[in-house]
Amino acid sequence: MSADARYAPNASLSEAIEVARAAYVAANPLSRELHEKASRSLPGGNTRTVLFYGPFPLRFAGADGCHLTDVDGHGYVDFLAEYTAGMYGHSHPAIRKAIERALDFGVNIGGHTELEIELAEAVTARFRSIESVRFTNSGTEGNLMALALARAFTKRSKVMVFTGGYHGGVLYFRKGGSPVNAPFPVLVARYNDIDDVRNLAAANASDLAAIIVEPMFGSTGCIPATPEFLAGLRRIADETGALLIFDEVMTSRLAPGGLQSVIGVKPDLTTLGKYVGGGMSFGAFGGRADVMSLFDPQRPDSLPHAGTFNNNTLTMCAGLAGLTEAATPEAVTALNQRGDILRGRLNAIAEAAGATMQFTGIGSMMAVHFKTGPIRDEAEADSGNQDLKELFFFDLLDRGVYMARRGMIVLSLAQDEAAFARLEGAVEDFVRLRRRFLV
Repeated sequence: MSADARYAPNASLSEAIEVARAAYVAANPLSRELHEKASRSLPGGNTRTVLFYGPFPLRFAGADGCHLTDVDGHGYVDFLAEYTAGMYGHSHPAIRKAIERALDFGVNIGGHTELEIELAEAVTARFRSIESVRFTNSGTEGNLMALALARAFTKRSKVMVFTGGYHGGVLYFRKGGSPVNAPFPVLVARYNDIDDVRNLAAANASDLAAIIVEPMFGSTGCIPATPEFLAGLRRIADETGALLIFDEVMTSRLAPGGLQSVIGVKPDLTTLGKYVGGGMSFGAFGGRADVMSLFDPQRPDSLPHAGTFNNNTLTMCAGLAGLTEAATPEAVTALNQRGDILRGRLNAIAEAAGATMQFTGIGSMMAVHFKTGPIRDEAEADSGNQDLKELFFFDLLDRGVYMARRGMIVLSLAQDEAAFARLEGAVEDFVRLRRRFLV
């Protein structure tokens, strides 16, 4: 199919999307073949929902630094960065060396090692609100344990969450929640609406165990919470006796001490994941020493916390190398400064064209929205043109840029100015060639 045919001037948006999908199918026969093969043993050919998009997802053959190659031989700059977990890019030398160290050490020890002490000390030194920490195997697990701990510590049952919030596969509150959510009794408040929080908290004060919040929504479109909103949550938690939990599984990469260190609001508990484990399977929860001490097995009333791989040597070594050698405070600060500049450039491209399009976010995390005006919560994010996100996704794939189908863009330490230029050029082409849909 010629480029001219793909950008027919009289095509409707739905027709343009269909043409883009058809071009994608034609360009990726091996990915299609492998999807069909996968569907014979995996439901929908998939074992991780977020990676699926129609008509079928790409299958990758390899990765290096910030570059990906699919099975049909196409190359891409990786702007997905494993939904923030891939902060180091692919096969960072320090991480590779750490994994080799772990393999030499022994992978499944079945006992304590000095490695877990080293990573725990690195975590508590980096994230100042975490006085004591425990490791898990995912961010989802970290959030589940933090909520269970809050309920045990306060001897209360209810948990306040936010419409559009995402705290893992069983703590999903987009569009009314998920039928596979963990059965916590939840109160669902509006993000960035402190009056709604105050009213819900007042009506449930005697049984409110925790307020859990992302300091910036990730999966709902990189929507920052206002500092006033987060400070208000701190006050309400103090007034009701609930614990304030910051889910920084994604946002911990936005500053050396997590986003909380920039905002200046100290939670009682913080959850981590993603890059803190060096890109391995990892999660963590930690915070006030008096709260975390409920997991001290020397106490007669201690809480159990199992997990065969909580202290596995691969993650302990990779996480330590990541925090101390690759994602140093200086490197994290520089990456997020570059991200702010890049986001400004992308917004300038949209503004210069008069496009109904904007990029929200902080530092190394951003998302595209096809609407103007403020975006403060799920409802305002969803009021944008969602069909344009699909067209944007396929057009950027065609130009060698891999990002999230939902519009999320994430940076890694492996990216350079050439990678940024690839993204900027792809956005410029999209705005120019699809202008009739954007004004």
